[in-house]
Amino acid sequence: MSAHTSVAADAAAVPAAASAGRRGGSMILWRLASVILFCLAWEVAGRIPINVAFPPFSDVVLAFGRMVADGSLPAAFLNTLQPLVIGVTLAVVIGVVTGVAMGLREELEWAGVPVFVVMQAAPMAALIPLITFIYGIGLTAKVLSVVILALPVIALNGYKAVRNVSPSLRAMCRSFLGSSRQEIFKVVLPDASPMIFAGLRLGVSAGFVGVILAELLITPTGIGDLITYHRSIANYAEMYAAIATIILFAAVTVGLLETIEIALFRPDKKEHH
Repeated sequence: MSAHTSVAADAAAVPAAASAGRRGGSMILWRLASVILFCLAWEVAGRIPINVAFPPFSDVVLAFGRMVADGSLPAAFLNTLQPLVIGVTLAVVIGVVTGVAMGLREELEWAGVPVFVVMQAAPMAALIPLITFIYGIGLTAKVLSVVILALPVIALNGYKAVRNVSPSLRAMCRSFLGSSRQEIFKVVLPDASPMIFAGLRLGVSAGFVGVILAELLITPTGIGDLITYHRSIANYAEMYAAIATIILFAAVTVGLLETIEIALFRPDKKEHH
């Protein structure tokens, strides 16, 4: 009887796997089609032309090739990545620790949550003059710009993740005489990890916004320098190539983090991703 049940289960699993594969293939085709359609629309709009400052997509691709060949684009990326990596790393460490602490202690919640809410709501463009006045126009100011944008997202997500941990799980740990340390590291953090990781992904996305704003508004370096320079001399194809490259890099980075998040915390969503 059990052998027949096993055979029936295997037979039912085959169509399900095939259906999941078809959905995955269709999703990839639709995404590819949307990208191709966007590039074609860009090419047509650039050929009309809508505006002299809006070049065709093919010109942007050629400009991208020239900038890679002369080394200006890779060098700009290295300059941009330095404050981004430092700032996001600081935001992750401070944000996760602070967020978890606010979720565990009401006193810290009362003191910390309003600060992070104000930081999240504050317009970055208005804060940059203050940052440059205090810290100058060097690396510190750019790192701080990244931290200011990324930190509130990470900290508030960490706080909400801990607050949303099931009270029954914590009560069960205490009923088995678990210590506070065991409750935090064996119950609270594992249950809160998916939402904390989602906050890290959103924080990285905010970090990209922060570093580009810093390079455009504080002092032109990296990708911001390429955008400013080529705009000033009307090399619009190169300007759009720099903009499109950093957007694509940010999208790939965030997409990779989302894939890791699904693999670690939401395996049931793999077939739909």
